[in-house]
Amino acid sequence: MNNNKTILITGAAGFLGSHLCDRFISEGFSVIGMDNFITGDEKNITHLKTHPNFSFVKHDVTEYIKIDGDLDYILHFASPASPIDYLKIPIQTLKVGSLGTHNLLGLAKAKKARMLIASTSEVYGDPLVHPQTESYFGNVNAIGPRGVYDEAKRFQESLTMAYHRFHGLEVRIARIFNTYGPRMRLNDGRVIPAFMGQVLRGEDLTVFGDGLQTRSFCYVDDQIEGIYKLLFSDYSLPVNIGNPDETTIIDFAKDILKLANSNQKITYKPLPQNDPLQRQPDISLAKKVLDWEPRVNRDEGMSMTFKYFQQLEEQELYKKAHKDFSSFNKR
Repeated sequence: MNNNKTILITGAAGFLGSHLCDRFISEGFSVIGMDNFITGDEKNITHLKTHPNFSFVKHDVTEYIKIDGDLDYILHFASPASPIDYLKIPIQTLKVGSLGTHNLLGLAKAKKARMLIASTSEVYGDPLVHPQTESYFGNVNAIGPRGVYDEAKRFQESLTMAYHRFHGLEVRIARIFNTYGPRMRLNDGRVIPAFMGQVLRGEDLTVFGDGLQTRSFCYVDDQIEGIYKLLFSDYSLPVNIGNPDETTIIDFAKDILKLANSNQKITYKPLPQNDPLQRQPDISLAKKVLDWEPRVNRDEGMSMTFKYFQQLEEQELYKKAHKDFSSFNKR
């Protein structure tokens, strides 16, 4: 299948970006991947490098972007997304949400391309409304540590809608809730890889606060399907893409221990500033305008993700053993 359409995906070497590259190549698109590897991993797209419908540009989207030829769609997924990353590189996080978005909107306007931005449930901050609907304006601390990410995404949404209203640009806004699955980094600080990494290393699981704060986790295949449907919908306002299956952090930690058949302990640390106490998407709009809802249940998704991380850990142990053996032989 070849539909002769070209799509630019920024953040292509990231968790979601690499899965989106796979999806659009499978649908017959010519895919241009773009990443500067500040948080993305080149290994996520190694399997695509020889594919005739994939090309890659190493580039920072906060700098001027030039793409030759026609461009039909742009997916803007270039941004640090984990607390460890955006607290370590706060200025770059703000720049990719502002300057990067501005550059890509200008490119979309010049190419007459439709653009979808990856926004986030973090635009709701520590919500006072539960579950969160797209009409909720949020409760965000702009000058708190998390503000660099929250406000970058809120500004990104505002700028995108300004281009839509002033220039008539076709835009789509995905408000992405917690997503998990293969190609996440074990050390990125988010709940699932953090817990699974601790289990695999034989460490106690670290829960922040009392563990009664909630999250709603969506498996990556479901998330990609929702984004795909949103891009080709006729809806230009924000849409929540996530799984409304809500659980407490402490129950989730216990589920992972059970999955790993582990008797490791759970330890508690102080809750980080402005860490949301509740997170659950209302996906009524996605059901209505996209005919979309998650299909993969948590047990199934967690099992697939844990197996992926087990394989990663085994590969790392093998590499270390091989390196140690090589060093020993050189003595």
